[in-house]
Amino acid sequence: MPKFAANLTMMFNESQFLDRFAAANEAGFKGVEYLFPYDYPVDQLIEKLEKHNLEQVLHNLPAGDWDNGERGIACHPNRQTEFQEGVGKAIEYASALGCPQVNCLAGITPKGETSEKMLQTFVSNLEFAAKQCEAVGIVLLIEPINTHDIPGFYLTNTTQALSVINEVSSSNVMLQYDVYHMQIMEGNLLSTIRANLDLVRHIQIADNPGRNEPGTGEINYPFLFDALDELKYDGWIGCEYKPETTTIDGLGWAKDYLSL
Repeated sequence: MPKFAANLTMMFNESQFLDRFAAANEAGFKGVEYLFPYDYPVDQLIEKLEKHNLEQVLHNLPAGDWDNGERGIACHPNRQTEFQEGVGKAIEYASALGCPQVNCLAGITPKGETSEKMLQTFVSNLEFAAKQCEAVGIVLLIEPINTHDIPGFYLTNTTQALSVINEVSSSNVMLQYDVYHMQIMEGNLLSTIRANLDLVRHIQIADNPGRNEPGTGEINYPFLFDALDELKYDGWIGCEYKPETTTIDGLGWAKDYLSL
């Protein structure tokens, strides 16, 4: 049966962030993910995870100036020192939280840079991060993202992501496959997952259009979840969606999956 993690950045926004751990547990989730942990002391997050019997399954590397529109800096030449410092910070948090994987956001394509230079920078940064993460038993992920929600994002489809992974001289870089983003950019969801199951380490979900919960859009999620079971996918599925009304009212899709 699929394992679902509540994305606390997107879900349970009826509560303050630190109260969302309790809400996730009460809703039946056993795992949580969120964009970034860095605004909170790590001991505070550990206390919430332990108190509410939750696993931390994912967070992102620092991604530049998020509040001012940056969405990662891994493809940005001349910011490699900042990137490397961010890797250290991510490892510090992930190690303390027992988080087995971290996601590296490639970033929005910087103006005036050649495609060759951006690829070289991205690969070099991934090689550095993969080595540092592997030394402490953490897997590094990369995630293609749609260019409707984030115009100009550098990594936009599975083929490109697989090409980048092939360029990196490490087996510790794997794929975070976001169904919502890839439905917009390429479709063929199940075929793509099936063909690359050995590299798909983490899956995220939201329906399209709207990025709301499963059942509100065009994606046949019951079919997809059954297929993932048949494929014996044993990773987490992160619920990175915006509830259409309240989080609890929108959990009807998950009644057969959560441990209430």
